[in-house]
Amino acid sequence: MGVDWLHLDVMDGHFVPNLTFGPPIIKCLTNRLQNRTFIDLHCMIQEPRKWIKDLSNAGGHQMTVHYESDIGNIEELSQMIKNAGMRPALALKPKTLIDHTLIEIFDKQLFDMILIMTVEPGFGGQKFMADMLPKVTQLRQRYPKIDIQVDGGVNCDNVISCYEAGANVIVSGSGIVNAKDPQQSINYMKECGCQHFKC
Repeated sequence: MGVDWLHLDVMDGHFVPNLTFGPPIIKCLTNRLQNRTFIDLHCMIQEPRKWIKDLSNAGGHQMTVHYESDIGNIEELSQMIKNAGMRPALALKPKTLIDHTLIEIFDKQLFDMILIMTVEPGFGGQKFMADMLPKVTQLRQRYPKIDIQVDGGVNCDNVISCYEAGANVIVSGSGIVNAKDPQQSINYMKECGCQHFKC
């Protein structure tokens, strides 16, 4: 369909109420894709370090962990993900403020991407929270080269505001699958991104 990444929500039923799929199903999917697609794993899970090896073996290319989960030593966690052959990324829930502690973490360049959630994690089909976009702008101004992802309720009506805020990685689930013409929606979102980031 022309998407650049396949974003998979990995939920354990503890960090968020829902339970989705784990490494065995991801492995079946990546075997079918034969490494043709970048696998972006959004891990809404407790104790993500316990999952690193299995998710890497399942074919993950990037592992996004939540700052609010039980991540322990964040520098060690980042290195463990890198050692497993994946890009480390850090996700922030809507209520998590970008404070001095987070700025210190980001300044150390421990993560290749920051994910700003524009809905509460754990459920699809929620309404886009536009008041999260100032976080994106704040991060883009301070970190001009890092990947900044926006996830939650993104569709053709609000994707331009995400790009204008500074996001360069867009996640859209229901905004695509519920669209009258999913392919047209994908094309539009990609074209808007190229216009803002000069692909």
